[in-house]
Amino acid sequence: MREPMRVAMILGSTRTGRFGPLVADWFAGRVARRPDLTLDRVDLATAALPDQLPDLDEPVPDPVRELGSRLTTADAFVIVTPEYNRSFPAAVKNAIDWFDTEWAAKPVAIVTYCRDAEGGHGAAQLRQVFTELNAVPTRRTVTIPKAWQRFTVDGTWPRPDPELHESVESTLDQLTWWAEALRTARAASPFVP
Repeated sequence: MREPMRVAMILGSTRTGRFGPLVADWFAGRVARRPDLTLDRVDLATAALPDQLPDLDEPVPDPVRELGSRLTTADAFVIVTPEYNRSFPAAVKNAIDWFDTEWAAKPVAIVTYCRDAEGGHGAAQLRQVFTELNAVPTRRTVTIPKAWQRFTVDGTWPRPDPELHESVESTLDQLTWWAEALRTARAASPFVP
């Protein structure tokens, strides 16, 4: 049996009263059903990444070094992020910009949720950013429009939704395929750190 793919799931919401942990819990539960994946959950609200990047010759702060080692060991990434003002939050961009080679030649799946909009704008922008970092954004994404309306009467989230669950499964299938292919390619390539 092959070693499971290591997926770092990054929760991008840092707002007070945020909805993101509920989405991340739900998505983590879907990942837990897959024996081919293991999950490392990263919450940017507690990661303590500084807002200001240092000059190239300055030392890297401890929280950055700690998160960097977790990202280095990941085979794939999932970004769970709200969409604010037709984009993704500043905390997500800050986390991306602290790192470079940690993202290289690894797949990235995106899970977006929002209050009123469709949620695809932030995902489209994240694809561009990760492509610049030599990562491989997956074609499949999970978008959850009007996420707050998806509670059931008893308060559980989300409401049963076969299309949403299918979207998660196809996204995880594609992420796993790319993770396996790129793990093999990274091991054989002198060009990827």
